[in-house]
Amino acid sequence: MESFGSFVTESTDITTPDDPFSGPLKSVAPWNYTFLACLMFIVTSLSLTENFTVMLVTFRLKHVRKPLNYIIVNLSVADFLVSLTGGTISFLTNARGYFFLGVWACVLEGFAVTFFGIVALWSLAILAFERYFVICRPLKNVQMGGKHAAMGLVFVWTFSFIWTIPPVLGWNSYTVSKIGTTCEPNWYSTDYYDHTYIITFFITCFILPLGVIIITYGKLMQKLRKVSNTHGRLGNARKPDREVARMVIVMIVAFMVGWTPYAAFSITVTACPTIHIDPRLGSIPAFFSKTAAVYNPIIYVFMNKQFRKCLIQMFKGNVTNLDSTNLNQTSDKGAITATAESHLEEMSTIAARVPMSMCNMEKREDDEEESEQSGNEGPKQLSLSDSRVCPL
Repeated sequence: MESFGSFVTESTDITTPDDPFSGPLKSVAPWNYTFLACLMFIVTSLSLTENFTVMLVTFRLKHVRKPLNYIIVNLSVADFLVSLTGGTISFLTNARGYFFLGVWACVLEGFAVTFFGIVALWSLAILAFERYFVICRPLKNVQMGGKHAAMGLVFVWTFSFIWTIPPVLGWNSYTVSKIGTTCEPNWYSTDYYDHTYIITFFITCFILPLGVIIITYGKLMQKLRKVSNTHGRLGNARKPDREVARMVIVMIVAFMVGWTPYAAFSITVTACPTIHIDPRLGSIPAFFSKTAAVYNPIIYVFMNKQFRKCLIQMFKGNVTNLDSTNLNQTSDKGAITATAESHLEEMSTIAARVPMSMCNMEKREDDEEESEQSGNEGPKQLSLSDSRVCPL
């Protein structure tokens, strides 16, 4: 069995590598490429199916198209494009054993995969911020609306483009990976000018979004814990706290699993340019980042009961009935209930798994504050249940 030292060693002499555009690497056995091709076929097929389903449900069902859902759909679009470009090309090139499409195709593939990947990565950060914005209400009476959601989308695509186009224009470059079947930013350059891009890219496209996710979900958890403590007399007061904590942990761990290996690999190679990494070991971080396109829709979409219900209804052909039922729910509940639900309609039918628990607790808190202000006027004439105010 090969020792780990044979995968990672320090190299001082420069060797002439095989040309990855003309044939497979001689140091890698053919079965390795076949194995990678099979893995990429499975990952790409699952990702394309899942993310296309999310986009289809959003297109078919009007009541799913809410402002807080925009970033979820944007995440699915980005993951779909990552798999369509990077996953498909990676499958074909691994099946052939080398990047047979040529240098310019390598540059385009490297840019497309990096661009769409960073769009998906920052979509997770913006989603966390939007949840924080809706639940913790840092701007008090400012509600999450279509303009805010659109601004988030513009920021994600513009910011991602700004930090992925420089290698095409000469600041660093897109080159073939060590395994010879995929393309990526040139982590292996020894030029200081290229190192500045890698460090900047690492900060803006990994450290910043990770910081946004941790801080915003941390604030959300603090808010939920505060409300839970205030209403500790309720029998189910701690249940939303635990549920949200689990979901937050799952989302942060999923982010770390998908992107930490890639970020650690890029920084390691940049910091130690003389290190020799076995091509098979070097292909693992890129594979992990591509698997994010598979479990992102599972965590953020398919784990939601209402989305699963919408999905089943759509495939049963009851789209019209589902839309009309959803629209009639508000009109049949009276003016006060309709106003309350209108106030909370930005809470999405897909993305609100975390916010809904918080919404229920916060609504109780607001109701009690209103009761205290009303003095001895007696109980409210109309009590809105949690399920009516927060449908999810």
